[in-house]
Amino acid sequence: MKIALITIEFIASLALVVAILLHSAKGEGLGAIGGEARLFRSNKGLESGLNKITGALAAIFLLTAGILGVFF
Repeated sequence: MKIALITIEFIASLALVVAILLHSAKGEGLGAIGGEARLFRSNKGLESGLNKITGALAAIFLLTAGILGVFF
């Protein structure tokens, strides 16, 4: 049981890092200075789906971390 939980947590952590890195930047940063700022965002559906996946992965990670912390 412990090995399975550790494996699930490891996979969830890697997938969570990838999902977070796939998100687009919220601010324009230094790109706005050079005139390369995006005026229109057309990938709202993609961001919404990615937000749901990131939330689910975070919940799985927190749940397994909590179970491992309490019982093992």
